[in-house]
Amino acid sequence: MVDHLWNTVRRHKSGEAVGVYSVCSAHPMVLEAAIRQSIDDDTYVLIEATSNQVDQFGGYTGMRPTDFREMVFAIADANGLPRDRIVLGGDHLGPNRWQKEPAAEAMAKAEDLVEAYVAAGYTKIHLDCSMSCAGDPMPVGDDLVAERTARLLRVAEDVAVREGITDDILYVIGTEVPVPGGATETLGQLTSTCPQAARRTLDRHRAAFGELGLDHVWPRVIGMVVQPGVEFDHLQVVDYRHDGTTELRTVLDDHPTLVFEAHSTDYQSSERLNELVEDHWAILKVGPGLTFAMREALFALALIEDELVPADHRSHLIDVVERRMLARPEYWERYYEGDPDEQRIARRFSFSDRLRYYWPDPEIEAAVDRLYENLARVPIPLPLISQFLPDQYARVHAGVLAPQPRELVRDKIRDALRPYAAACFPTTVDERAQLATTGEVLV
Repeated sequence: MVDHLWNTVRRHKSGEAVGVYSVCSAHPMVLEAAIRQSIDDDTYVLIEATSNQVDQFGGYTGMRPTDFREMVFAIADANGLPRDRIVLGGDHLGPNRWQKEPAAEAMAKAEDLVEAYVAAGYTKIHLDCSMSCAGDPMPVGDDLVAERTARLLRVAEDVAVREGITDDILYVIGTEVPVPGGATETLGQLTSTCPQAARRTLDRHRAAFGELGLDHVWPRVIGMVVQPGVEFDHLQVVDYRHDGTTELRTVLDDHPTLVFEAHSTDYQSSERLNELVEDHWAILKVGPGLTFAMREALFALALIEDELVPADHRSHLIDVVERRMLARPEYWERYYEGDPDEQRIARRFSFSDRLRYYWPDPEIEAAVDRLYENLARVPIPLPLISQFLPDQYARVHAGVLAPQPRELVRDKIRDALRPYAAACFPTTVDERAQLATTGEVLV
């Protein structure tokens, strides 16, 4: 499975404008949409769990690395995607979840986290020690970040030796790492990583690896996270600027196995995604943008339900979501500022999509199930699909999409994935690349 990722890196380093997008989500509907996209494109799929979603204690999803792996495999099996076309990754593996604890305790848990991921068969490992723990300086500084990263690398390699998978593990490093899931505050001016800082990161990590006798691992470090100048907050998206990375994008020219990894690329246009890949950000992370698209589809179906189903039988999904978010404000109240009306709009519609933390809530899950059941019982009139899901209507009208509620939601998610597929796999989805820029029907 690791050969897929290796081949992408090698092709990119040989001069081809190819890459891979990384699906960073734990929602089954998003994962199924990604798997179906890879089937139709005849490509592999890279799926990553983040350290706050999935950890040795269960994370906020309640899943450990083995649980998440089995969920992905089950979805792939059900849809006919061979397991050897799945690459699993761990994102932001480090002390992120335990920043309020002393560094010694946080790093001990981070070691256990890395061990759990590698032992479960995850082959793309992003080691992220960029955050300060209790008692640490702020910022931590390159030397300490590199030292801690090397420490986690040692754990990963020891587990890989124990499991007999040493050559299968590929690594991503980087100190200028955007906040997982997007910015937590309103963004001001955003600049790309300083080229000198990127070179310093490379030098200090390589030296730290050598100090632990891990020089032989360096060729398996395939990615470095730097800031290309892309981000999103609650209300705005900062678009990639090709002219802002002229020197930065040359930093890895002399490193035959290294490409850039871009985080927080959600909501970038097709043109900007194409430019990122061409400029050597060959790994593009996307996460909240996918659950944002899913939420758009589900809310659209809820409005269709209002037109078709008597009030006492409706799911009232939007109202249930609002009630549960107010009852459990811990995932949004520190992020959404403003008066009550502004907070209400943010809870439902913000690009940062804090709502994604609430889909596993039992009451919300029950409302979604009822919504699907209600709309599966009655034919959805085409004018209503046109009104609330116009892109899906075009495909239904063309006969390439079934007007069923789950199919409509999956297809809406794939609308967020199609530009990534076109940017990253141009040789296998060349026709889709053209269609993505013209706005024509995409199958």
